[in-house]
Amino acid sequence: MERSSDAEQTPARRASLRTFRELVAWQRAMELAEAVYGVTGSFPADERFGLTSQLRRAAVLIPSNIAEGFGRQTRSEYRRLLRIGRGSLAELSTQVELACRVGLMKHEPQLWDLVEEDARILSALIRALKAKERAE
Repeated sequence: MERSSDAEQTPARRASLRTFRELVAWQRAMELAEAVYGVTGSFPADERFGLTSQLRRAAVLIPSNIAEGFGRQTRSEYRRLLRIGRGSLAELSTQVELACRVGLMKHEPQLWDLVEEDARILSALIRALKAKERAE
């Protein structure tokens, strides 16, 4: 299935977004968070306050920062929160890799695909907002 990114949407479409739930970036980040919850559900109980908690926290922060940024008053605030979300995505990526290395989980190609897709979409959205700020 061909997926579009928020930055690839037409200017009219972007202007007509009424809620963060319409953002492809938020939708994919939510899919990633759900996948992380699914994978960490099988982690041992003694990891509940370790990697399980860290992975889930980072995964939740990504769509949360996208939503918060969308609700802010300025593009610069929006971009700042998108960059924070991108940082949380990098944190999550590191934690997933560590979980694989220590044997808590197997390499999950679908999870990595979501991480990579989210990184591309967030970067494109940040670039598009920066370009729009410059044009004004």
